[in-house]
Amino acid sequence: MTLINEKNNVQMYAYVFNLFVIYQGIVIVIACILLVGLFVLQHRGSHRVAFMFAPIMILWVLAIATVGVYNVIKWNPRVYQALSPYYIYKFFKDTGKDGWVSLGGIILCVAGTEAMFAELGYFTAASMRVTFSCLYPCLILQYMGQAAFISKNFSEVSMSFYASIPDPLFWPMLVVAIFAAMVTSQAVISGTISIVKQCHALGCFPRVKVVHTRRWIPGQIYIPEINWILMILNLAVTVSFRHVTPIGNAYGIAYLTVTFVTTCLMSLIINLVWHKSLVFSLIFILFFGSIELIFLSSSCMRIPKGGWVPLAIAVVFLFIMYVWHYGSRKKYLYDQHNKVSMRWILTQGPSLGVIKVPGIGLVYTELATGVPAMFNHFLTNLPAFYQVVVFVCVKTVPVPYVPLQERYLIGRIGPRSYRMYRCIVRNGYKDFNSSEDDFENDLVMSIAEFIQLEAEGPRTLDGSVDGRMAVVRTSEKFGTRLRRSESAFFGESSSSSPLTSATVTSSKSATLQKLKSMNRQESIHLNNRPTVHFELVNTKYKDLHVKQELLELVEAKDAEVAYVVGHSHIKAKWNSSFLKKFAVNIVYSFLRKNCRALSVGLNIPHICLIEVGMTYHV
Repeated sequence: MTLINEKNNVQMYAYVFNLFVIYQGIVIVIACILLVGLFVLQHRGSHRVAFMFAPIMILWVLAIATVGVYNVIKWNPRVYQALSPYYIYKFFKDTGKDGWVSLGGIILCVAGTEAMFAELGYFTAASMRVTFSCLYPCLILQYMGQAAFISKNFSEVSMSFYASIPDPLFWPMLVVAIFAAMVTSQAVISGTISIVKQCHALGCFPRVKVVHTRRWIPGQIYIPEINWILMILNLAVTVSFRHVTPIGNAYGIAYLTVTFVTTCLMSLIINLVWHKSLVFSLIFILFFGSIELIFLSSSCMRIPKGGWVPLAIAVVFLFIMYVWHYGSRKKYLYDQHNKVSMRWILTQGPSLGVIKVPGIGLVYTELATGVPAMFNHFLTNLPAFYQVVVFVCVKTVPVPYVPLQERYLIGRIGPRSYRMYRCIVRNGYKDFNSSEDDFENDLVMSIAEFIQLEAEGPRTLDGSVDGRMAVVRTSEKFGTRLRRSESAFFGESSSSSPLTSATVTSSKSATLQKLKSMNRQESIHLNNRPTVHFELVNTKYKDLHVKQELLELVEAKDAEVAYVVGHSHIKAKWNSSFLKKFAVNIVYSFLRKNCRALSVGLNIPHICLIEVGMTYHV
């Protein structure tokens, strides 16, 4: 629907030659080709042609402003009087109900501005204000020019924009209009993909594949599933409606719904986030909301004429998001209710009643406290685990980015001899997961620093939670007992002195090292990736237990790092309602089976992945 401009411009080409009726099919085919081409090239990223976007839009805005000034001077210089609010009153007084109905079409003059809010993921609020300050006068001049032209050429009202363009400038304007439409369409597509990614980060959308089109710019992303869904929907609307009018009706409903919902949410932000008075929040929503409701009520008259399309699409996506959030919430509550008690862990002893093998086991869980039932299920079926256990909980907080110094919250589970830790990784909804090597290295450094802070006393624990959790500030200057260095290429050896020094490479084991080397030989970039080495600094320790714990941590990292993830199958209880069974057993299960795996979203290497099957009855 947002790509109406391409189809409109192509239809204008046929209109000029009075061939619109005869070649309507050809016009639709050309419009579909433009749409397919635009979406097919999305995976290449917009950075290759981004240098053309600004010149095209500047040329387009200046061109429409110039044409508007030309029409005002030529046809009706007194049209500037229409800027007076008096003519709003006069318009509704003369037209009555018909004037109210026409508001649904009038609102299309500003349709497209909602994309500015989606583009905040790429630009700052200040840049948006500057852009709006330059764009608004140009649009006013253009609409004044069209009004002046229509006042003398009322028969051309259906195609007033192109009809008002002087003949020598018609073809250049048509070409610039096509390019400008493609640029704006690209902006809407990019904004939609950014919103989907943020919804996924907040747990309101199924996991999808996120591709970074530019390595050093995290905000430029591409989601294949969303891209193809948008393409299919646009082609379906273009082929089904075949005319601009019903598409415009659909766009008007979508735009007004977005603006009204934004106003309602903004009133909540004013009161809950900015902590302004409730009166100020009510004044805001009453003033702006009443204006938008007038336009929205007018657009409701156009629902049978194409306006039902965005409402139907919104209902489908809202249902998907609600079911996904509902199922995920039920799964979390099940884990919370069935987590392993600390008494059971303490009664098992430091070995947990199983065989301990060298290495670090990273157990991923959604629980920020306690031990998940998946861990007990694993030990029951396979009585062996790694000597160092870290329960990793990845949480998305409602801020765009979390600094690296505040990302890791480290704590201990049980006595020191258990070698069990908890790590809460806090990401913003715009943050992207780092590679597995970077995560492993940062995690080891964070745990090492936590061990030192814990030995020095609880007063040094910044942001402690229950006396056991601490925000660990990871940096290159970090770690007074553990030091990191980098070698130029993967597999480069480094020496270490016995007893007082232990070197850690990013290898997993001899077999894993061989398999990983074979995979990395396929990529020159991976072969040239630097390797991080850890070594224990030769200093005196007040507590020998700290030294021993750090040595075991380094040796475990040297041996292997494995990722343990739950592979859950969620089913509704037998006495649940039909609607709940349909939502959980069919819709939610379908979404889980067809969305991206959790291990892929967290950049977990398959060679180090262990999945534990679990059945949840919610």
